[in-house]
Formats: sequence, structure tokens, C-alpha cells
Amino acid sequence: MDTLDVIKDQIGSNSVLLYMKGTPQFPQCGFSARAVEALMSVGKPFAYVNILEHPDIRAELPKYANWPTFPQLWVKGELIGGSDIILEMAQQGELQGLVEEAAADAGQ
Repeated sequence: MDTLDVIKDQIGSNSVLLYMKGTPQFPQCGFSARAVEALMSVGKPFAYVNILEHPDIRAELPKYANWPTFPQLWVKGELIGGSDIILEMAQQGELQGLVEEAAADAGQ
């Protein structure tokens, strides 16, 4: 599979997916740390890809998503946005419902 196929498979296979720098347990940038904190506060599982370990994905995803920065949150195959959007949605109570609905649809 080429990199674009890998990205499409990851997005299609995970109802909630965060492309980030580092891991949820050890984020490698402040923006990824804040995004993880907001997602973890929902209390539902989510998948992640550490783009620092996958330079091919790090290079290709911004072109595919038409979104230049990381982290990137994808829910049910749709790009939600980056750290600022994730935090704003969390503060407004929108992230909880979105992630819970995606988890319920995935049987989690």
C-alpha cells in the first residue's frame, strides 16, 4: 500500500483518530498535549498515529486533508480540525457529544 492508501485505511478504520506528535502518554508538542487532554476528558477510546514515527504520513496527510498542521482530529472519516478547534469544541461541550456518538456507532 502506498502512503495515501495507508492514510485512507487509518481514517476509515477508526471512528475517532488523532494524528499527533508523540503518543497520548507522551505527547511531543504542546498542541498535541492539549488535544489529547481534551479527548481523554471525554472518556472514550480513540486511536492515534504518532507522525514523528511515520515521516511519510507526516508529509502526505496535510496534502490529503488540506490542513497544514498537526494534530489533526478525524471523526467518522471527517476532518474536525486541529488543536484550537478541538479545544473550542471541548469548551463548548460539542466534543463530548461528537466523540460519544462516534464511539456508540463503533460499538464502544
